Amino acid sequence: PIGPGWSSFAVRGDVLYTQEQRGDDELVAAYRVSTGAPLWRHKDPVRFYESNGGAGPRATPALDNGRVYSLGATGIVNALDARTGAKIWTRNAATDSGAKLPGWGFTGSPLVLDDRVVVAASGRLVAYDKASGEPRWSIQTKGGSYSSPHLATIDGVQQIVMLSGFGATSVAPKDGVVLWENAFEGVPIVQPALLPGNHLLISTADAMGGLGVRRLAIAGGAEGWKVEERWTSKFLKPYFNDYVVDDGHAYGFDGRILSCISLEDGARKWKGGRYGQGQMLLLADQDLLLVLSEDGELALVSATPDEHKELGKVPALNAKTWNHPVLVGDVLLVRNGEEMVAFRLARRQS
Repeated sequence: PIGPGWSSFAVRGDVLYTQEQRGDDELVAAYRVSTGAPLWRHKDPVRFYESNGGAGPRATPALDNGRVYSLGATGIVNALDARTGAKIWTRNAATDSGAKLPGWGFTGSPLVLDDRVVVAASGRLVAYDKASGEPRWSIQTKGGSYSSPHLATIDGVQQIVMLSGFGATSVAPKDGVVLWENAFEGVPIVQPALLPGNHLLISTADAMGGLGVRRLAIAGGAEGWKVEERWTSKFLKPYFNDYVVDDGHAYGFDGRILSCISLEDGARKWKGGRYGQGQMLLLADQDLLLVLSEDGELALVSATPDEHKELGKVPALNAKTWNHPVLVGDVLLVRNGEEMVAFRLARRQS
């Protein structure tokens, strides 16, 4: 059993870290991967609730050098000892950035790089000193967001790409200076995908389920950054469901139905299979999609562009499931707002 929340898992060795709600306390919690036994729980006396998603934190913690970094649904940022759960420092991203609590809470996962921890607060970005928690810089992008800050190296330059209600904004990790922007209005939730040749795939959504995806070509130079739209497709419209890229194609949810599009021009290759507002993983070495449906079923789908082909389906969880699954070696971890389950997957014989 686990408390409500839409966090996924961060895993290091035999320990998994997640967030959940227990009564009036928001928790960052550690459990054994091998047994599910609890190891520690850090509590903050806050409770976030909204009628669609219910109670609990939304974001997945980040791990770095023996620490756990988390962002709670109301903006609490924690740095905790990964072994004991002891608090190292705590901040509030809403207070530090001036952001108002958005309708679905703060949902972005922290980004840890070099000596900084960067969190998103409804379109604002705040960078904290990793050791002390002191704010290093803060910027406000154009429009709110439910996405996470995304680290990318484009044209040889490391940068943080943030999707917001305005579109895509790239900033320098050291000081938050804006490098480039691309307008693509909507409500972004899922992460961008970095493609070969300094190309980026971004998406945006609306309350009806999605607006589409766009491929950008990005280049830096002495005269600044140049961003060109290669195409925009309405044949893949992810809302809060992740999409994956494999062998020249993108696979994801077009509304509530699985879809495949070509990365060459955004054209639809196929659409089929109803998994609700599910999530998925790519098993790239086997050209398979591991889909976790909104109803808690696990399905294997062929990651090939010729047709939608479901290879098998088994029940995994009961009740609404929006949390992202995690595969660590041959252990598959899934959870929702009521329970978490570990499956050991059979290894394919050579």
